[in-house]
Amino acid sequence: MSRTHETLERVREVSAARPPAPAPRITGVGTAVTAESYSQQEVLALFGITDPKVRSVFLNSAIERRFLSVPPRDASGAIQPETQGALLRKHARLGVDMGGRALRACVADAGAALSDVDYLCCVTSTGFLTPGVSALVIRELGLDPGCGRVDVVGMGCNAGLNALNATAAWSRANPGRLAVLLCVEVCSAAYVVDGTMGTVVVNSLFGDGAAAIALVTPARGDGGEHPPAGPSVLAFASHIITDAFDAMRYDWDEEQGKFSFHLDPEIPYVVGAHAEGVVDRLLVAAGLRRGGVRHWLVHSGGKKVIDAVRVNLGLTRHDVRHTIEVLRDYGNLSSGSFLFSYQRLLREGVAAEGDYGVLMTMGPGSTIETALIRW
Repeated sequence: MSRTHETLERVREVSAARPPAPAPRITGVGTAVTAESYSQQEVLALFGITDPKVRSVFLNSAIERRFLSVPPRDASGAIQPETQGALLRKHARLGVDMGGRALRACVADAGAALSDVDYLCCVTSTGFLTPGVSALVIRELGLDPGCGRVDVVGMGCNAGLNALNATAAWSRANPGRLAVLLCVEVCSAAYVVDGTMGTVVVNSLFGDGAAAIALVTPARGDGGEHPPAGPSVLAFASHIITDAFDAMRYDWDEEQGKFSFHLDPEIPYVVGAHAEGVVDRLLVAAGLRRGGVRHWLVHSGGKKVIDAVRVNLGLTRHDVRHTIEVLRDYGNLSSGSFLFSYQRLLREGVAAEGDYGVLMTMGPGSTIETALIRW
């Protein structure tokens, strides 16, 4: 037997003898929105939209209200156009405000102080800022300037779980220290009005919101007497649908001088058709089947997206009730939508020790991201 082989065998023996490393636990959650909310009827009236086809898209969206920051109006009440520069300033102003409030609420929910935050991962796709959201939030809230940080920019609605993966990895490598994931999406800063049906669908769907969760990994040898509350983050699985790369994307609109989000009408069916494979891969690795999962927290991507995922996974409307409710009350909040659903699940008070939950987000790529948690 070679020396290298002997060393590997010793490593395996030691690893087998040691208990598994503690998993990161979600210890707090917080959300925030902008100041004003509008019904779909109010949005149509505000923009003077009378086209029956456009009105049908808005009024059949399963959305009742959304939080939005509408463009300024002139003396007659007419909506004024916003330049890309104005939209970026809106993104910075509202993003830092919402993000700060969500982070404060999250840290308080975790029973911690802002000074306890050792790592901050910020997610956004509704504007590009340098310095990024993390630096701006750290300055605004007076967090430790030495706090570890990272910004995830432009990944879209799926990015919350991509960032949770990175945040959980940092937490696992730094037991006992507080890590926070913050999703900030000012969708009002990413709108274009051009009359096309593709843009109509986008404009009928998205709302403003921020959400944060705190993670702490129990330190080894603490006796397990006072483990952090909340579910453990166990595993992740993802899938890129390479045949649908252009189905969700940002394009530069030369005529408008703005970025414009493109959403293919077939994307709900594409995502639904690939949902089974990635979810089953996540569960098989943990020795589970779908029937063993009690809680499903799916991205509120739109009525057709939710229905397609639900049907393909064999779920009931009750299984995705929080996803449906978040869409109804907020619209699509992009990367933070699933955290609004998670908060509603906690408030419902039905999650019990030993329960498994699946988190699922979808976005550009086209991509599906999943995570397995356990209380």
